[in-house]
Amino acid sequence: MVSSKRSVKAPRRIGRPPAGARAGERVKDYPQLSVRLPAEIRAKLQALSRVAQRPQWRIITEAIDCYLRDRPDAERRLVDKIAGRVRKHR
Repeated sequence: MVSSKRSVKAPRRIGRPPAGARAGERVKDYPQLSVRLPAEIRAKLQALSRVAQRPQWRIITEAIDCYLRDRPDAERRLVDKIAGRVRKHR
């Protein structure tokens, strides 16, 4: 005997799920930045984005984090201090 009951599923949300750096954040709410890059660097960024299957903003974010990890402690603390001031004024 086949049951005629269907499993009840929660309705799916329309649109793309939030894809920000932290849970629930939306990329479209992030401030935008325009950067001029040499053509070969831009081509590398686009290729890396495709190969890694990650958005360009994530690759750039990770590159900045990696760069900061290699800086001396005093410089990292100064960057954190300055960045903290900027976040408080927004």
